[in-house]
Amino acid sequence: MESIDVPRAIAAATSVAASLDLSAHDAIVLHHSNRLALRLTPCDVLARVAPAEHGAAPFEVELAQRLAEVGCPTGLLEPRVVPRVHLRDGFTVTLWTYYEPVTTHTSPVDYATALEQLHARMRQADVPSPRFTDRITEAEDVVADPHLSPALADADRAFLSSRLAGLRRAIEDRGATEQLLHGEPHPGNVLGTKNGPLFIDLETCCRGPVEFDLAHVAEAVCAHYPNVDRGLLDDCRQLVLAMVAAWRWERGDRLPNGRRWGEESLRSLRQGPPWPTLDTVARRLDGPENAPKAT
Repeated sequence: MESIDVPRAIAAATSVAASLDLSAHDAIVLHHSNRLALRLTPCDVLARVAPAEHGAAPFEVELAQRLAEVGCPTGLLEPRVVPRVHLRDGFTVTLWTYYEPVTTHTSPVDYATALEQLHARMRQADVPSPRFTDRITEAEDVVADPHLSPALADADRAFLSSRLAGLRRAIEDRGATEQLLHGEPHPGNVLGTKNGPLFIDLETCCRGPVEFDLAHVAEAVCAHYPNVDRGLLDDCRQLVLAMVAAWRWERGDRLPNGRRWGEESLRSLRQGPPWPTLDTVARRLDGPENAPKAT
């Protein structure tokens, strides 16, 4: 994925805010990967900016509205303006409520409780969404095309392709109940706010077994989540490692330590069980603050 032109993206976001009578004299970059997350001040709005071809913004805005209606613990769109996707200078801009973090760590119990509540409320939201297998297909496409992953060695390419296909079959053969999921509820997508943990970055929402979401969180969180299928969770943890590996080898990937994430994920898959959680991989890389953003 090509790099975002940050100055142009900031200009697009501040221009959209100004057109809506929101004062945006300054912009603080909060996150920079496939999209740019900006805190606009003094209006105190969170702006998400992506290249127009990214295409996920309309889905995310519609989904955020539906999830808010059923009381999901998710970040809300900015209430002072009409919820919509703004097109400006080749970018999509969406405006969200900015939440001042009150803690950098959510306890495993609170995390599990919030995730269980998210899943329960999501079952009440009738929202058309892709299956988790679409995510696998995206990863397989990266691995299959040397133009998209030029630095991936041939042996690693063959191994990763085989593992992705095998895990897809293994998980689908289990026939587990599927529902709407967050898709990537790792700590980088959880805010500790005065109202408790809130899940953000909804573009990855998909349908699948809850164990697919649980594969993105720490074992201590899974231990407090009820009725987990441990065999399915193991398969999903492998799958997440394989998808992270694929995306970290994608040309233009911007995750800090991205190449090391790709190498460590491949090593973990080859080493075999017990399958490490993403926070375990992060600790191995001495960068637990670097959430393993998959997209």
